[in-house]
Amino acid sequence: MTRRQITGFSNPTVKALRALREKKHRKASGRFLAEGLRLLTDARECGHLPETLVLSDARDGHPLLEALEAAVAANGGEIIETTPDILAKITGKDNPQAVAGVFAEFDTTLETVDRGSSDIWLVAQALRDPGNLGTMLRTGDAIGAGGLILIDDCADPFSVEAVRASMGAVFTQKIAKAPWADFESWLRDPAKGAPGQLVAASLREAQPYRNAPYRTPCFVMVGNESRGLPEDYEMACDLRVTMPMMGRADSLNAAIAAAVLGYEVLATINARP
Repeated sequence: MTRRQITGFSNPTVKALRALREKKHRKASGRFLAEGLRLLTDARECGHLPETLVLSDARDGHPLLEALEAAVAANGGEIIETTPDILAKITGKDNPQAVAGVFAEFDTTLETVDRGSSDIWLVAQALRDPGNLGTMLRTGDAIGAGGLILIDDCADPFSVEAVRASMGAVFTQKIAKAPWADFESWLRDPAKGAPGQLVAASLREAQPYRNAPYRTPCFVMVGNESRGLPEDYEMACDLRVTMPMMGRADSLNAAIAAAVLGYEVLATINARP
């Protein structure tokens, strides 16, 4: 197995890999960076292999790492070996993991989503925190959702922070992006299959979230971390539900709210004959 050695910080490949931490360079190249053996193993098991695999020359041997290297080589990918310090510069972490990979970004158009392929989908509107976005991907994986649809101006799901927070779910969950008008039209279009039920956490004419009349496919929508959902978006929903706040907090974190609602939808669906 042939590996290319890189020992200099000024190497053009190091600069190109490091640039993937910035959105403009990811968009220009159509590539994103992921790190860690567990995350890259999840990607491999889901059928995604990195185009470039970067290894620390101080790494310990591991069967999963050997399997990953072999798969990348068999697929015609590039394998680079470098120092921990250079890997730290690439990933932006002081204590980087021993392996990182460069992947081609996925097609995120709505047309690639088969809404009938899953009973539950998560939807985020104007979500700005990449950690929240990654957590929603992880939540979607946990509840068996089909994926996450990002509405309007959301954080980049392929940022290093979002990918890291997803704990590998960026590879298991379908990701789509669209403006609100396009999403609403797609959701209601009978030519795309059974119309989805759009559900939002809300205080406007809402009913308790427990035992609400959820139906499939159910699209659970949360809004911006500080502003929530616009009123007209909420009123366009098929169902608005409210979760009780027992303490002084007046709302839940967006990703937590999605998890609570997602599990309730799952429980309701599974309880049916």
